[in-house]
Amino acid sequence: MSSPVRQMTHRRLPPLPGVAPHRRQMQRSPASDMVITGVTCNPGLAPHHSTRSVHSSSTMYARSPDLQPDTVTQFLFDNPDFLDTFVSQHVHEDRIRQWSQRKHRVQGHNAVTLTNGDLFKDQRSNWKNCVQSKKWRILQDLTKDNTTNKARVFTELAACAAESVNADGHNLYLVDDQNQLFLASKSSKNQRAPSACLGRIEPRTSLPAYVAFTKESVLTNSLLGDPRFPLGLGVESDRGVSAIAVPLLHGNNAILGVVELYRNYGRVPFSPEEEEVADMMLVWADICMEYVEMYNSMMKQRKLNDFLLAVTKSIFQDIVSMDTVIMKIMNYAKKLVIADRASLFLVDTKSSELYARIFDTGRVEEHIPQKEIRFPMDRGVAGHVASSGEVLNIADAYTDSRFNRDVDLQTGYRTKSILCMPIYNRGNIIGVVQMVNKIDGVFTKADEESFETFAIYCGLALHHAKLYDKIRRSEQKYRVAVEVLSYHSQCNDEEYLVTKQVPIPSDIPDILDYDYSPWAIDNDHKPVYVLYMMRDIFKMHSQFDLDDMIRFTLTVRKNYRNVPYHNWAHAFSVAHAMFTVIKTSQHRFTPIECLALYVACLCHDLDHRGKTNAFMVKSASPLAAIYSTSTMEHHHFNHTVTILQNEGHNIFKHLTSAEYKQILSDIRHCILATDLALFFSNRSRLQDIADKGEFSWESAEHRRLVMANSMTAADLCSMYKPWNLQVQLVDVIMEEFWQQGDQEKVKIGYVQNPIMDRDKVNELPESQVGFLVGICLPCYEVMAQILPETKPMVNGAVANLKKWRELADKEAREKEKENEEKEKEKQTDENQDEVIEEPPVKTENPSDDVKVTSEMTPSSVDYAIDDSASDTSFLAADKPLPDLGSDRTSNISVPSEKTVLSSKSDESR
Repeated sequence: MSSPVRQMTHRRLPPLPGVAPHRRQMQRSPASDMVITGVTCNPGLAPHHSTRSVHSSSTMYARSPDLQPDTVTQFLFDNPDFLDTFVSQHVHEDRIRQWSQRKHRVQGHNAVTLTNGDLFKDQRSNWKNCVQSKKWRILQDLTKDNTTNKARVFTELAACAAESVNADGHNLYLVDDQNQLFLASKSSKNQRAPSACLGRIEPRTSLPAYVAFTKESVLTNSLLGDPRFPLGLGVESDRGVSAIAVPLLHGNNAILGVVELYRNYGRVPFSPEEEEVADMMLVWADICMEYVEMYNSMMKQRKLNDFLLAVTKSIFQDIVSMDTVIMKIMNYAKKLVIADRASLFLVDTKSSELYARIFDTGRVEEHIPQKEIRFPMDRGVAGHVASSGEVLNIADAYTDSRFNRDVDLQTGYRTKSILCMPIYNRGNIIGVVQMVNKIDGVFTKADEESFETFAIYCGLALHHAKLYDKIRRSEQKYRVAVEVLSYHSQCNDEEYLVTKQVPIPSDIPDILDYDYSPWAIDNDHKPVYVLYMMRDIFKMHSQFDLDDMIRFTLTVRKNYRNVPYHNWAHAFSVAHAMFTVIKTSQHRFTPIECLALYVACLCHDLDHRGKTNAFMVKSASPLAAIYSTSTMEHHHFNHTVTILQNEGHNIFKHLTSAEYKQILSDIRHCILATDLALFFSNRSRLQDIADKGEFSWESAEHRRLVMANSMTAADLCSMYKPWNLQVQLVDVIMEEFWQQGDQEKVKIGYVQNPIMDRDKVNELPESQVGFLVGICLPCYEVMAQILPETKPMVNGAVANLKKWRELADKEAREKEKENEEKEKEKQTDENQDEVIEEPPVKTENPSDDVKVTSEMTPSSVDYAIDDSASDTSFLAADKPLPDLGSDRTSNISVPSEKTVLSSKSDESR
């Protein structure tokens, strides 16, 4: 046999067309003996190499008289590899798809009919109509189709397998839950269609039944003569002779179905290689089915999640009342399981009953009935579920003994199927949701699982609806309480008219003296004095409404409680002290800041209860729960805002919006500054700025520090008043502190702060010395450094300090004398050999120098500052004083120990 080059050299004619079949039968090499005129073959390529290339020229075709269509056809028959290479390299895949579709239309194919009525228009798989590299997309699209089921996936795979082995037809059989075989699809209308069910899976019947029983593939070329399946194909056929049956198995070796491929008479029987191809094709059935089930499960879960999200948004965004939430729950529950009716029963634990104010009648737009349905928890399906917590799915309600027909009798409705489930909240059953009459059959296991998740949201919704209902009721009660309190806490018309009739004096003598005693003014006249000072300060800024000022002043007076010291008289004295500072000093506060300072002083102790912050916290006061720091100061400010919001009380209504926000911010800053726990840091920062000469009135921060220090100086104004007045004021505040100590004795058995103990009144002079040195003088001195006109504060405090030191020294001498007498008695008793049960307390003698150098008693050391000490505020247990050695005391030497304000005995009054 000559080579292609040799053939081209001798230009032998191609063989006759009639010889082609003979050459194919002999399986001769097509390229070794044939030459076509005008075609040059590459001798370097092997005859069957996939990269064979043929070079052609249209001009050569035109000149060659030997090139005919029959010759080309014969060449393509003899050279299939050449055709395959040419098509793959030079023909677009869209053209190949068009050729395939045209061939199918010309040949015509039978439709595939499923037992459920679905039609497949082509017995050939869709895979046949596309390029091999794109076939996976068809299966992916199929598995993502929402309507995809097991029959559709397996039918597509069966059709693909039939195309792969060139079968004349194929049948698909599936296995149901009862282990019975039924026909899912067939590819030929010439077959006799049997009933849907072929019977149970067993041998010696039909080919698909045998394969389903053995779970092994079968290849047979004699269908009618095989004793293993005497009935032949599952679908009776007169022409089928050769068949391949492949089982479709699940991952756990469970049978899913059987694919049956057959060839008719006159065709070449199936070969083992073709059986292997079918097996390889159909082994993907289980994977595809799992993918479909997983995808469908994910889509189902996604739809459920979207549904639950919509439920959550709808319920929790519109919690108006319990009835509204119940109606929404029932409406969404019906949609979830496609039920005709829904009802929700709540549990009444007190009466052990189930009740429902709303019984769904099946339509959302219907009016809510007001009649309440009640029945015991031990009756009916709902009662059984509420008692046991068991989920009930009843297909026929009237055949179940637990069904309570009374509800149907009350509503006139016929109950058929029921799905009833408990609703939990924090582990307790709070209600029962009952679905009635599924529209398209009976409730399924899937309905139970979906509704079980929905029931969790029902419990949360009902719980929050109850909380909202309680909050709503509490809010209404609060509004009523505020209305009542506002009536009783505001000044009445009679008080307003009486005060308005009193003329405001144009001038008050000596009111700007630092020694002026505001306590000497009668309580009924104090509001007029307040209006005098307020009018003077308001004139610095803008216009004002006198009626609003009268109502505001009288209401502020009414909201001070009748406690010994932190009362209306104290507020008036602090406001007068601030008025004196504003009018006598060369300050550069803005008019808004001056007005804020005065109003803050007037309101800085509103609704004071006569108790310290520490007491409020330790006694678990509601105020302490609201404000964790500066408890009473926050309450004073909020009370001020409340009064300003009352009708006819807004003295700032003529201010602009920006000025109104600014003055409220300044008032808050000033009132909180009266907490002595904040005094030390404010005073230290201001002292440091003043000592460095960096203070500037242009700085808002510097002005706020001066405002805070001025509030403390005004709050402690009694400490620089004349001696006789100051002693009386100390006596008053100590009575308030002793009352708190008396309550502590009753509640906890002891007084937490010894200074509040009535039994230790002898420590008062010594503690007063410490209070003046540790708090008052540092505050007054930095004030005088910034505002020299406030120097009288320092002078008055220094004079009072001298008096308290004298009393402290006298108390120390008396104590020393008492100790000496006890020591003599002890020695006398020892000489008489008597047992002394109590040893004497030995104290050091005080120095005879003018300085007070005696050690502080243990009861007066390490006390912390409490905010409510006011004029004679002293230290609370958790706020130690700073080292006093660095504080200036106006040429008077003081001890460096931490000192506190103590109580005053009856003997020292």
